[in-house]
Amino acid sequence: MKATKITYYITTGLISINMLFSSYAYLTNPQLKWAFEHLGFPDYFRIELAIAKFLAAIAIWLPFRLVREASYIGLAISFVSAIIAHIVVGDDAFHTIAPIVVLAILVVSYVTYHKLPKTVVGKSE
Repeated sequence: MKATKITYYITTGLISINMLFSSYAYLTNPQLKWAFEHLGFPDYFRIELAIAKFLAAIAIWLPFRLVREASYIGLAISFVSAIIAHIVVGDDAFHTIAPIVVLAILVVSYVTYHKLPKTVVGKSE
């Protein structure tokens, strides 16, 4: 139980930090504007994704099961879409592996979340 709890908090913390930093970078880094264009996405999508990732980084900690589940689902869709987009445009391995690694961390966070008792992480309906 203790190892599961520690794993949950570490992986969820890593996901949240990653999402907060990427949200900030999406809005402030001109190279990421080019990266989204390179992937074929319109500029407004970069802004929408930054807002969604910021909200998910916060919502993943809220003690409401449905909100937390929606955050996990939204982030998973985002990472899978990133993997597909990088493969389709023929990006190098680094750009494809990065979202795979973050997706793996998200999966560990999700699995450990469901292994914890309801009282530990506030799994309310």
